Amino acid sequence: MKKLIVLLPLLIASATAQTAPAPAAQQPSRQALEQTIANQDPSALKAKQLIQQMIKALGGQAYLTYSTMTQEGRTYTFFQGQPNGLGTQFWRFWEYPDKDRVELTKQRDVIYLYVGDKGYEITYKGTAAMDATPLKDYLRRRRHTLDIVLREWLKDPKTIYFYDGPGVAEQKMVDKVTVLNRNNDSATIGIDPISHLPVQVSFSYRDFDRLKSEEAEIFGNWHNIDGIMTPYAIVRKKNGEYIGQRFLVDVKYNMPLASSLFTAKVTYNPKTYRGK
Repeated sequence: MKKLIVLLPLLIASATAQTAPAPAAQQPSRQALEQTIANQDPSALKAKQLIQQMIKALGGQAYLTYSTMTQEGRTYTFFQGQPNGLGTQFWRFWEYPDKDRVELTKQRDVIYLYVGDKGYEITYKGTAAMDATPLKDYLRRRRHTLDIVLREWLKDPKTIYFYDGPGVAEQKMVDKVTVLNRNNDSATIGIDPISHLPVQVSFSYRDFDRLKSEEAEIFGNWHNIDGIMTPYAIVRKKNGEYIGQRFLVDVKYNMPLASSLFTAKVTYNPKTYRGK
């Protein structure tokens, strides 16, 4: 990547000099030249090849086009890197691109609902708008999920690819690929060189105190469900520490989901709630 940055001015000058059009022709912009050079760089070509192998291993078009997903399993939270309790049952209903409902406990009476850029918490008290901080955290994670990176970022011709070389993720050898979108937002994917399946996707950002933080999602225990490779073990980390874990027992794709699952109306304000 450093070599590419150093060479860009020389390559652009050379490309302009060698392909100078007639005065009436429109000159390509510097940004267009940079994009062309970046995506023809061997690092970019290697990264694209690895990503295409990964998409094929995940199920190809079946993976890229499924519209709904339901999950059932057990979820765990962590404190200082250690499990915080025995976990709880959960049911998840997801519809592309931005509808997500998670029901917790055996009674399924604690619900987190996300629709577009809004979030809700539903309990026996009623329905409340989600606090700004956890909603912001969720929306940030959603923007960097493997689904969004592969389905949306890759469609944009201004997305740039980098092959970061071999590395280690969760004690496994991986090929690391970084995808940079038009907003200079990036995600790094660790890909198993044998199965071509993703081991980890990570991203970094500046936290509320302007310190750099890194979050990662790690995948394991893969199952083929309706032609789509599906991880039944999913771990989340922040700055190297475990913060969440899910173990799935059942997954279904492309099942019709009632619109009522993603409908909510705020009925109370937690800051002023006095009890029923």
